[in-house]
Amino acid sequence: MSDPAVPLTETSALTGRSLRFNRMEWAGSLGDLGTLIPFLIAYTVVAKVPAFGILLSFGVALIACGLYYRTPFPVQPMKATGAVMATQASELMLTAQTVYCASMLTGVVWLLLAATGLAKRIAALVSRPVVLGIVLGLGIGFMLEGVRMIAEGWIIGVIALFGALLLLDNRHVPAMFLVLLFGVVIALFQNPALLEELRAMRPGFAWPEWSLGDATWRDWSAGLVFLVLPQLPLTLGNAVIAITEENNRLFPDRQVTEQRVSASTGIMNMFSGMFGGVPMCHGAGGMAGHVRFGARTGGAPVIFGAVLLVLALFFSGSIDVLLRLFPVPVLGAILFLTGAQLALGSCDFSRDKGERFVTLTTTAIAIWNVGIAFVFGLIAYHLVKRAWIRL
Repeated sequence: MSDPAVPLTETSALTGRSLRFNRMEWAGSLGDLGTLIPFLIAYTVVAKVPAFGILLSFGVALIACGLYYRTPFPVQPMKATGAVMATQASELMLTAQTVYCASMLTGVVWLLLAATGLAKRIAALVSRPVVLGIVLGLGIGFMLEGVRMIAEGWIIGVIALFGALLLLDNRHVPAMFLVLLFGVVIALFQNPALLEELRAMRPGFAWPEWSLGDATWRDWSAGLVFLVLPQLPLTLGNAVIAITEENNRLFPDRQVTEQRVSASTGIMNMFSGMFGGVPMCHGAGGMAGHVRFGARTGGAPVIFGAVLLVLALFFSGSIDVLLRLFPVPVLGAILFLTGAQLALGSCDFSRDKGERFVTLTTTAIAIWNVGIAFVFGLIAYHLVKRAWIRL
């Protein structure tokens, strides 16, 4: 395996099929916390979805993806779905059962797209300028969200950010470990009672249980209309097309296809729905986070998945205490660097003015809504190529 300090723009550097479990893989395994923890809090605290099923499904999915893809292949919460549950669950009367049904329906949809080959056909219609715009927009969006999180305690956030920047390419002192340790120290300093809560924690084994037994037809229909359908364009753009582009750019010796990614999206969501999990996808930003903090193989998601699995099986009742160990500004610094890594890999613009226009306009819209950006970019690209739009 190559030196982690090799610039990530040199795609030929990131090669090697064997799984590694060294300290850099451990550090890189935590590179997606800035995305996972806010959604985990939203689901468990706001939407009242039990933490056990969420942690269990993420743990199993991450281990499976690490072993199968053999790259730092990410598993993330579906963002549009999570946003609806965090902001509109009460108004729309969406329950935990609605989320489980949405996970199952999401799995069915993506398995059908993979089995029929439609995912590959749709992806083939999407040009490179559109993909670059989506990825770049996601990167900038992550950075903006990171800045907002840092602003909640800007001194802490800035210290964490610059500390991580200074240590990013250090092979001996993984940046992620020190950033998280800094966050834990700050959390305990700001809330000394948290230490007593940690000491009071006791492991207690929990069994997986079938989660769909109490689902009603309203849960199924509401899950489809409010949670599944609005997410489809976003998932196709970010979690199928963009992640395939990102993986194959960084790991040319371990390439994936849109069909394989669609199939794994379907399988992990069906498992998630059965056992109390939430809709999940393979977000391109997650891979950027894992790689930016040192991951180079599937060992990183296997490590992260194993940690989540242990938390699910033995400590899911204490997850609220553990989440408070990571201050929001520190998570913001992690998310900012993840976004920067994602954006840097998308700056290879075309020399054609029309294609650059498509990339830049798609980027701007993707910062707001990836699904709409996907549709806009696709239409704009074909209009430019037919000279219906002249620049």
